[in-house]
Amino acid sequence: MTRLIIVMHKLLGSQHELAALISRALVHSDKPAIIDLCSGSGGPMAEVYNRLKTQPHLQNLTLTLTDLYPHLETADRINSEGGSGINYLTKSVNAADLATEKVGVRTMICSMHHMKPTVAHDILSDAKANRQPICLFEISDNSFPIWLWWMVIPMNLLMAFFITPLVRPMTWQQLVFTYLVPIIPICFAWDGAVSNARTYTIADMNELLEGLHTGDYVWETGKVGGLLKKLYLLGLPIASPQ
Repeated sequence: MTRLIIVMHKLLGSQHELAALISRALVHSDKPAIIDLCSGSGGPMAEVYNRLKTQPHLQNLTLTLTDLYPHLETADRINSEGGSGINYLTKSVNAADLATEKVGVRTMICSMHHMKPTVAHDILSDAKANRQPICLFEISDNSFPIWLWWMVIPMNLLMAFFITPLVRPMTWQQLVFTYLVPIIPICFAWDGAVSNARTYTIADMNELLEGLHTGDYVWETGKVGGLLKKLYLLGLPIASPQ
């Protein structure tokens, strides 16, 4: 199912929008590094990383994938490649309490909606307390009535059948549990609807930011994309005047 999500990001062009947002955040980072939180199978971050690396001033960029429950199969595959500038930590990492030595732009791609408001606030507060940039990104805009999201379940179900041939790496399990026993499409459709219903709106994000506004750290929320708007939140430390 996570491989389908990677394909969906490609089709929606998330890598272009994320590269632009993270590029802005990297200007405020002490080192050219991205610390991706709640990575799962990596989502679109490998493509985002490769796109950013083409910029002359980001030749030394690194990407570290992390998760509270690391996806060990993905971690083994990424870490075995070596020399790519991307690594996946196999130890558990709490997005709300990162070690102070983890310096770089923190990213959360379509994962903040999994967090309860208190945890979400702590994640933002931890980034601010450690003066690290953070970029949240969601591919859905939950400002519409919830019942509309439930109506797209059949559409999501059909989408899974159509985009499965684009999945890489392809496995026999992916094919069997998509076309013969359609467990993956059913879970994919349900997960999409539930995730959309749980996504924090911009108004919700602004509520999460209460008490976190100071002169040395600025927050920005907004929408990007074409017809299908995606939400983002940027947190940027501002250098003190000399």
